[in-house]
Amino acid sequence: METNNREVLLSISNLKQYFPLKKGRFVKANDGVSLDIYKGETFGLVGESGCGKSTLGRTILQLYHQTYGRTMYYGHSLDDLAPKYLEHTIKNLVKLRNEWKTLEKKKEAIEEEYAKLSETEQYAKHAELDQARKLAEDAMLNITKIFGGLVVVEDVSEIVEAYSKEYGFAKQKSALLEKLGKAQLDLDDLEFEESKKEGSVNSGKLASAKAKVDSIKAEIEAVSEKINEANKEIEALREKHKNEPEFDKYEAMRDNGIDLARLEYNEMRKLRREMQLIFQDPYSSLNPRMSVGQIISEGMVAHDMIHNKGERMQEKVLEIMDECGLAPYFLHRFPHQFSGGQRQRIGIARALATNPQFVVCDEAVSALDVSIQAQIINLLQDLKEKQNLTYLFITHDLSVVKYISDRIGVMYLGNMVELADSQEIFDNPVHPYTEALLNAIPTTEDEGHKDLQILEGDIPSPVNPPKGCKFHTRCAYCTEICKQVVPEWEEVSPNHFVACHHKLTKKTEEQE
Repeated sequence: METNNREVLLSISNLKQYFPLKKGRFVKANDGVSLDIYKGETFGLVGESGCGKSTLGRTILQLYHQTYGRTMYYGHSLDDLAPKYLEHTIKNLVKLRNEWKTLEKKKEAIEEEYAKLSETEQYAKHAELDQARKLAEDAMLNITKIFGGLVVVEDVSEIVEAYSKEYGFAKQKSALLEKLGKAQLDLDDLEFEESKKEGSVNSGKLASAKAKVDSIKAEIEAVSEKINEANKEIEALREKHKNEPEFDKYEAMRDNGIDLARLEYNEMRKLRREMQLIFQDPYSSLNPRMSVGQIISEGMVAHDMIHNKGERMQEKVLEIMDECGLAPYFLHRFPHQFSGGQRQRIGIARALATNPQFVVCDEAVSALDVSIQAQIINLLQDLKEKQNLTYLFITHDLSVVKYISDRIGVMYLGNMVELADSQEIFDNPVHPYTEALLNAIPTTEDEGHKDLQILEGDIPSPVNPPKGCKFHTRCAYCTEICKQVVPEWEEVSPNHFVACHHKLTKKTEEQE
């Protein structure tokens, strides 16, 4: 998937993460977050403590099973993984479409009733209408993400048959890819042993292992060709029905990404090695009973990334340690023998040992001294460039996030309130909360004798958040509409998004 010529790695839409309490109440940690994270970028996420930043990071990784919304991952295609939710959707297309239509009618009935109410009555009815819309949209997206415009076809028997055929081949490919991974590991182990010995003592085994890998690759190529043929049949069906009413509308929603929120545990585990986490606390996040070598290799062992757990694993661990600035003699030492900065380097090495594509850096430098913070940030930057990593960098320190991030999202009480390029956020904040955070940054620079402005009040409870704009209880620009109506998420200038009824006048003047 590409947006603005940049390749999207993760697309999060309307993500909600609620934690149940007693008596039917919930902690609304994330309450409708939508954003795209592009391959190779560092996306900074800022906000006060308790605003839901860490919860968002863990939910994207599916360490928490998200309550609602979608987290689409484009590191692999549906054909690579062949998840069970895809098979379920194909087999139950008619039933799922009927459920969607029923929810759509219910939503329309509520909308009709809502339109006849007074403004005060509409405020009371708004939550019910919002829920009805979300249920209908969710049911619709579950099938249009896969079938696109074909959901409008009355008789879907041909469609189900074609997709079932394609899914069957995808399952074969997924199994073969897993088989190839294991065969490649065996081959890598034998080649490593061969490189460490004189002569060709394992030449027979080596030739056999190479032949096995080549054979599996040939099978994958053959199955991939069958998938291509099946996709041609599906494309022929699209061409056949492209003039159906609303075909184009739903076809635009088709998506070949993997919805992480719908994966089963074992399916998510296959992707887990590609999506890692660097913890905030370098002390409690390391097992005190494990040596550095054991800590760093733990992920490789858990994901069966290496069969020879002796000399070859040690070599891999030492290679990662070197990249993270850890001396080889640290290998057999234990966490209590290191400083905070060294411990965090161990945590980074552990996260990168599985060769991930995406890394959540959860306040990764907040617990460190300022001088050490700079070292760790520089290390993260270097590793990102060397390994083409994508970061979600979570912090409450705006000066840190400005240095490392390509884009910055500002969160408040579970919602994204502003999102823009890093420099744009600092040069031209549009949301009053972003302005307040920037004004609270201590500085030694002479900026016209600018006074330090502390944001008054505390973040309200996520169990019972304020109505309307959640920031209105602390906002200097608050009016009656802020107390009643949730502001729309809109693009105020290219790639600059905000949710506010009273956008700062500076931006408005520049736009005009």
